[in-house]
Amino acid sequence: MKRLLMLLALLADCARPAADAPQTVAAVELPRYLGVWHEVARFPNRFQDGGGRRCTQVTATYTAREDGQIGVENRCLDRGEERVARGRAYVVEGSNNARLRVTFFWPFYGDYWVIGLDPDYRWAVVGAPDRDYLWVLSRTPEMAPAAYAGAVELARAEGFDVGRLRRSAGG
Repeated sequence: MKRLLMLLALLADCARPAADAPQTVAAVELPRYLGVWHEVARFPNRFQDGGGRRCTQVTATYTAREDGQIGVENRCLDRGEERVARGRAYVVEGSNNARLRVTFFWPFYGDYWVIGLDPDYRWAVVGAPDRDYLWVLSRTPEMAPAAYAGAVELARAEGFDVGRLRRSAGG
């Protein structure tokens, strides 16, 4: 029993963000955040760039689900062929909707932290607490240069290695 309690305490500690984790925005108004976002830039990752994949024209669509969770639909063109990944997300309690846990293949979840958000919800910067993942998203396929520079600077200020950031092809 003691071992089980120690294991549970260790697992709970692993789920807690590190003290040096990036800061999220204070709050996200989910109804305003829902809808279509275009990927403007990303850190290369195995989901979009691995195994011979090269996703371009990437969009993410977020919808309200009846069960209170968020529907997630990611689309891209991979060498001219459309790829679609559907998943779901839930809000991390106490995060004011700024931290989500997303799954495309249960029981595996990933962190989705909103670390930057335009006041008018025109663009967002999303990352993970370990800083291995980063996306710059926009409501439109193109982002104004000044807004993009501001988003990148925000990510840099939160400790992301923005030298790894790659502009997305095709918006």
